Amino acid sequence: MILLIGFEKDEISKIKKILAEFEVYEVPEYCRDWVVEEVVAKAPTFEGDGNWHWRKFVIMHNLSNEDVKRVIKALRSQGISGIFATTTSTSITWKLEDFLNELIREDEYFRKLREEKQKMKSFYLDIGKS
Repeated sequence: MILLIGFEKDEISKIKKILAEFEVYEVPEYCRDWVVEEVVAKAPTFEGDGNWHWRKFVIMHNLSNEDVKRVIKALRSQGISGIFATTTSTSITWKLEDFLNELIREDEYFRKLREEKQKMKSFYLDIGKS
């Protein structure tokens, strides 16, 4: 199962075509205070727009590691970006809003880490050119 948050209607249609072999659901804003486990359980019954968050999320539940890799590769190859995540035994017990906030924190941390790594790489390259 794949849950989408923050995407526009045309993006959702594109994602559903790309990931036709998977169950793909938009998560409406009224679910933000629900526990993730409840969101997963009730996803097939959702109605409403999933474009309510300022960030885009692709949350994968009960997918194999190979499927997770395939989903990310397929979406990125089509220019679709966002925060890609999987549910865990811990995150499934959190409120959706708390889970999303944690994913944003993690994304910012890894973004900064990549930037620092790139700076260090440039630094060492500059020294080597002298």
